Amino acid sequence: MIAEALNRLVRELTKLPSIGEKTALRMAFHIISLPRSEAQSLAQSIIEIKEKVTLCSVCFNITDCNPCSICESDRSNSDTICVVESPAHLAAFERTGQFKGIYHVLQGVISPLRNTSPDDLKIKELVTRLQQGKVKEVILAMNPTREGETTAIYLANIIKPLSLKVTRIAQGIPRGGEIEYLDESTLKSSLEGRREL
Repeated sequence: MIAEALNRLVRELTKLPSIGEKTALRMAFHIISLPRSEAQSLAQSIIEIKEKVTLCSVCFNITDCNPCSICESDRSNSDTICVVESPAHLAAFERTGQFKGIYHVLQGVISPLRNTSPDDLKIKELVTRLQQGKVKEVILAMNPTREGETTAIYLANIIKPLSLKVTRIAQGIPRGGEIEYLDESTLKSSLEGRREL
């Protein structure tokens, strides 16, 4: 019979993405084997991230300062804004070191199956940023999924009347692929090969 505390930890770990029961059990046994100080450090880092991390009021990336360090920095190409679905996608582009513009995180995509409408996303905030007149090009960097394509088309239709250049990252990204799991060279190529919508 397994201890109830272990069962509870396994149940909590299986709530994480891509963590099944077997992986959760392995992780739980690893946590049990940690020295108490390391287990406490892990627990404290989880609590700290929930207490200190928030969304940037400008780009809606996750941050522990507001505005975030990207919005506060003197980016070399701040007239180009890359619109992404999530903070994980922004992090993936940042890892390439190739994009020197600014970002806007939608916090999702349009998905009727998940009851996510344009009003549930940070689209109004994007339009407000674009109307300030500093941005000249908008790169739409959604996943090449049905929902991502729908969102990109929706955004393009809203942005084009603002007389801005609207581009889409190149489709070297496999259909159905997830941006945050792609290697840096694929993402670099997708940025370089973007096309105008």
